[in-house]
Amino acid sequence: MAVYDLVVLNGLVVTEEKTGEFDIAVADGKISKVVPRGQLSEDNAKRFIDAEGGLVMPGGIDTHVHLDEPPLYGKGSTADNYETGTRSAIAGGTTTLIAFAPQQKSQPSLLACLEATHIRARSNCYSDYSFHLICSNAGPTAISEFAALREAGISSLKIYMTYEALQLNDSEILDVLFEARKQKIVTMIHAENGALIDWTIKKLEERELFAPKYHATSHPPVAEVEATYRAISLSSFIDTPILIVHVSSPSAAKHISDAQKKGLPIYAETCPQYLFLTRRDLDKPGFEGAKCVCSPPPREGKDDQEGIWRAIEDGTFTVLSSDHCPFLYDNVETGKKSVISPEYPIGHFKYIPNGIAGVETRLALTLSANRISPEKFVKVTSTNPAKLYGLYPKKGAFIPGESDADITVWYPTGMKEFRLKNEMLHHNVDYTPYEGHVMKQWPRYTILRGEVVWDKDHGGIVGKKGYGQFVKRGVSTLAGSRSDQEWNVEDF
Repeated sequence: MAVYDLVVLNGLVVTEEKTGEFDIAVADGKISKVVPRGQLSEDNAKRFIDAEGGLVMPGGIDTHVHLDEPPLYGKGSTADNYETGTRSAIAGGTTTLIAFAPQQKSQPSLLACLEATHIRARSNCYSDYSFHLICSNAGPTAISEFAALREAGISSLKIYMTYEALQLNDSEILDVLFEARKQKIVTMIHAENGALIDWTIKKLEERELFAPKYHATSHPPVAEVEATYRAISLSSFIDTPILIVHVSSPSAAKHISDAQKKGLPIYAETCPQYLFLTRRDLDKPGFEGAKCVCSPPPREGKDDQEGIWRAIEDGTFTVLSSDHCPFLYDNVETGKKSVISPEYPIGHFKYIPNGIAGVETRLALTLSANRISPEKFVKVTSTNPAKLYGLYPKKGAFIPGESDADITVWYPTGMKEFRLKNEMLHHNVDYTPYEGHVMKQWPRYTILRGEVVWDKDHGGIVGKKGYGQFVKRGVSTLAGSRSDQEWNVEDF
């Protein structure tokens, strides 16, 4: 008689702490048992999966995903909506993502933006999901709504130190951090010096340098390094945790590491584009380099990539996210080519929609590189994201009775290598910046709350649109403010 809904047998089960030969039993959408190999059998369950010695990990959690967003940076509109973006996610082994609910400068309320984003996502998702609020108008209305955001299951928001349409000044950043501390909200910060970038753009325009490659020139590492140090300083002053998003520069990572060694609650995220791309990818014939335009841009070369890998290995980076922000390449209305005109026949780097697709390739690219241990891989792609953003232990773990049965099963060692082609992917984008990269791994099965939603060898996408649920989040379980006392200006 079947006792469980699903058992996963003969796997190398990986958590953030250890790897071992275990079998997993699933009942009612939850992890029921994790026991030494051989203690369960296919007779115990309605369905079984033989992992055949492959790695079995908690489902991936991608906490930096842009879907179905209005134009925020010019003409560009994101190519993926919640249906296509979450479909792509499960095909890449990601079971939960956190996308953004964007507030524009003209909108005083964050709660109204949250509800509008709920409407776009509701009944459309293949994966589970939540939201970060983008706060670009930190006025009294928005600040007063932080407590209500917590009640709505939102425990993080994002602010920008660049982009005219989104940028906050230092005083506004302090207002956000002050209230975020009171409400135990994690503040994500896009740390680039907007004034320095604008000044550099002006100098490039004076010399009529408009090609896509000059996007990298206009966002020099010093813009990221200075803003990172300033964000850390403001966080330290208020004594509240922050996460620096999409860090590309090893020098910026050094500032973060130094702050962490002082015991400051400073967290950091990096992305595959800083491990696998360089600024040379922006310097291709004609307009081709626009395919790799993102901010911050990929850096100079192998030394920068190595610096980012080392910072993952040594724990400087808390999470590895995709920063999936996809735009169509050949679309002249809302895609990358919307900036091509008679005046700018190869476009103008300043106006190229910033962002690349990556939600489906994040896990396989990183695992295929074989640069970090399986335990570290789970830590930065699943468990730490769950802990930082208030999802743990429901997500990111295999704790019987507590964790959702979100599981990614990989192929056994010896999977035939292949070169990645965009046609293999499930997003709504007409290219991948990783075209031709050699892949040594890909998820064989993706399991969400006990249901197989991706079966690479037998149908691919087998999950249903609408199965994905909104997940209300609690507070971060990573270290927060150093003091429990109310912030007092007289302490300084």
